[in-house]
Amino acid sequence: MENRALLDEYGSFLRVERGLQPLSVEAYLSDLQQFAGLLGARGLLGARREDVAGFLAFLAGRGISARAMARKLSSLRGLYRWLLRSGQVDADPTLHTRSPSGWKVLPKALAESAVAATLAGAEKRAARPPGAGTSARERGEALRDAAILEVLYAGGLRASEVATLTAGSLDLGSAQLRVLGKGDKERVVPIGRAAVQALEHYLREGRPRLAAPREARLFVTSRGRPVTRQFVWKLVKRATGGASPHTLRHSCATHMVDHGADLRSVQTVLGHADIGTTEIYTHVAMARLRAVHRAHHPREQRWGGKAGQP
Repeated sequence: MENRALLDEYGSFLRVERGLQPLSVEAYLSDLQQFAGLLGARGLLGARREDVAGFLAFLAGRGISARAMARKLSSLRGLYRWLLRSGQVDADPTLHTRSPSGWKVLPKALAESAVAATLAGAEKRAARPPGAGTSARERGEALRDAAILEVLYAGGLRASEVATLTAGSLDLGSAQLRVLGKGDKERVVPIGRAAVQALEHYLREGRPRLAAPREARLFVTSRGRPVTRQFVWKLVKRATGGASPHTLRHSCATHMVDHGADLRSVQTVLGHADIGTTEIYTHVAMARLRAVHRAHHPREQRWGGKAGQP
């Protein structure tokens, strides 16, 4: 009962004072409940450093990835910093616990050709006129799906951010969106001409066939209701053959860096609060730098006729 009351209070702190989204709060509390389940009668207030180490060992034994373990450790650190500030504990059991090194591994990204094929397929379906086996509603759905995919990749948006876009979020004349991200923080995201064109087609020919007149959300289902985060996940998985919206988000960032974008720009687009989060893409820039070095450094060219060949 002590753990439950403590987590209820901490959840309120995350929602009200930190301004976190419900899904984020749910994820943090789930991690903490898992940890509390291993502590027994001592509860969260009685946790020791060896308990944290044991928790990580337990997770590793169950095959949990280093990245997921690092997220759970971050959840524990957030709780115990709060407990220290509020005077409920005298020491932080997570102090000096090293985060699993795997958290810096770059998430998987699709090849540019794979993204191009996905977007081209969506555009082709959206270009089918009503009739000849395509109803007006199906045409509207195809235009919506194409616009969602373009926006996800062009702006590196999260699924939840796409689902909460409104018609008022758009500034197509300037090719940008106002996005409500984590912690209710708003940012302006630039999008390209392809995404602008897909949105214009959807607004002109698709959304009027799907949305109720007073619906504020930008993207709606065939029943006129706002799409959900789960809807966006299913759409992307179907369109890409198994990838997730996060994969498109990481693809956006990876391809930007690969084409010369600096990390600060990528941080702004993705809405990362800390540049450290964006630094997982550094190795992409380094790989490109190595390729340039092989292609243009005279000592490299001396050792082979073509760049990079020994």
